[in-house]
Amino acid sequence: MVYLLVRWVILAAAIALTAWLMPGMAIHGNYFVSLIIISALYGLVNAIIRPIVMFLSCPLVILTLGLFALIVNALMLSLTNWFLPEILTIDSFFWTTIIAALIISIVSGILNIFVHGNDNW
Repeated sequence: MVYLLVRWVILAAAIALTAWLMPGMAIHGNYFVSLIIISALYGLVNAIIRPIVMFLSCPLVILTLGLFALIVNALMLSLTNWFLPEILTIDSFFWTTIIAALIISIVSGILNIFVHGNDNW
């Protein structure tokens, strides 16, 4: 349970860093509460919908040597933006969303490496 909460906080930190770095991505409302809501929904979208989309687009992922996975990540972020239009706004789908999804993936991946090494959870 603690491991799940720590990963949730890591995802919230990655989204906060991405919103700070990307000029086309903005978080509205109470910043902390909005980050928790966005990271919870983004985590659920990645846990439930992303595996289905990756399975259905498996030939495209193989054909592009994995680069289509970036598009799938951007689609998941765009879907989160669609569910939360008053909390999260992303200006354009193509560049802003793809780069934001890439930054979130890299930052959360790096931070999860440090957490994953601790098996005492």
